[in-house]
Order: sequence, then C-alpha cells, then structure tokens
Amino acid sequence: MRWRIDLKYDGTAFHGWARQEGLRTVQGALEEAIRVVLRLPEPLTVTCAGRTDTGVHARGQVAHVDVEGAVKPLRLLRGLNGVLPEDVAVTAVTAAPDGFDARFSALARRYVYRLCDDAAGWDPLTRGHVLRVGRPIDVVRMNAAAAGLLGEHDFAAFCKKREGASTVRALLEFSWQRTGVGQLEGTVIADAFCHSMVRALVGSMIPVGDGRREVDWPAAVLAGKVRDSAVSVLPAHGLTLEEVRYPADDELAARALQARQVRGEVHQRG
Repeated sequence: MRWRIDLKYDGTAFHGWARQEGLRTVQGALEEAIRVVLRLPEPLTVTCAGRTDTGVHARGQVAHVDVEGAVKPLRLLRGLNGVLPEDVAVTAVTAAPDGFDARFSALARRYVYRLCDDAAGWDPLTRGHVLRVGRPIDVVRMNAAAAGLLGEHDFAAFCKKREGASTVRALLEFSWQRTGVGQLEGTVIADAFCHSMVRALVGSMIPVGDGRREVDWPAAVLAGKVRDSAVSVLPAHGLTLEEVRYPADDELAARALQARQVRGEVHQRG
C-alpha cells in the first residue's frame, strides 16, 4: 500500500532532505520515525516531491512510502508526530491514489524566498526564515527582470551541473511583492528545479533591484548557459518550499511516466 505523507519542517538544523550517513536529515528522521511507529526491523525508503538543500525550509512538502500490511492512517499520523523531533510535523497521512508518485507525478513546485531591506521591518523572531539585505530594493525592476526568465529554457547558468542530468526547466512564475514595511517575497514556480536553482535565480535579482545591474542582465546570464560567478547563490534560510501541485487522480500515472522519460533521475531542489 502506498501512503502519501504531507509534512513541514524547519530546515535550520538539517543537512537537507536526502539521507546522508552520519548527518541529520529530514528523510533520515522521517524514515526512522516510520520504522519506530510501525515496529519494523529496518527503515522503509521515503520519496519526496522536492529534495530541499541544507537549511531550506518546507511548509508544503509531500512524500510517499510503500508499506506492507494494514495501516491505520490516523494512528500513523499521531504516531509519527509523537516521535518526530519538534522541527518536523506531519500534517496528513492518506492512501495514495493509483499511479501516485510524490516526485514524478508533481506538476509544479512553489517556493518563496523572503527578504528584508529596511531595518524598520526587521523581525528578530523570524531571522531564521528571512534574508536581510543592506540596500533598498526596487520591486518593479525585479519583476521586469524576472519576466525575462519565464518559459522553458536551459537553466544551466543557474544550476550546479550534474553529470547526465538535464538543466532544461519550465519556469511558470517568478514574481515579487512587498508584504509589509521592508518585507519582500519572491515566488518561484516551475515544473521542477535543479540544484541551487531557486537561490541562484533570486541571487540574480538582488543586484537588479538595488540598481547595480540592468534589468536585462539576468536574461543575458540565462542565455549564456554557463555558471556566472557574478550571480550569488543566496543563503538557504530565506527559502521555503510552500506547495507541490499534482494533476487529477486519473492523470497521476501518465504524468509520472512523462516526467521520468523527460528528466530521468533529476534533482528537484531549491
């Protein structure tokens, strides 16, 4: 039986999602919690929609796990939250529809990067989730620059290249808005992301917003298809995976097959 697990976590003290020997990871914590609750001799493998990097947070992460035998979802939900550390919370456990794959069935992932550019709006209580920048930022300029990156492109200039992996992605939305005094949010939605892509995209916006670069500079970097040392990969703590979007139940299997054929074992990370 395949179970869908919805969860959220504060990534501050985790070395990312993916299990790593000797390191504290979200996958490792969740797999061990499932083992304990179901009283299994060995952990089961959990697959997620987007493998967040070290320090990246998630409010809308989705995962799946295959379990033999009967499982009561409410018992599993309560049991997991009873043994997981306080920086992880499972919000739902449901029977996955036929064809569901948390990773490959996904249509899109929505990330939000949060910035503060005014000391009057700085909140020390949220410092672990917001990046403080030293210069005022022009949101209009950043939105104009972001619009030049939309569509399906080779985002090699904004990714850490992985041997044999495609860097072609469809950037569906990239927009900025002010949410309060000195507070900005950048929303980035794509079919998938490669390693460090979101933080590099946002990093290309900062020098445009503060006037150090022209509005068309990020598009010129994209066209170069190689990493540009002038693009900063911003710190992880400002980034949160907010949502994973899936098609209708009867389209899940087809979407998963399509994604595997197009991308193979691609990293879908922020």
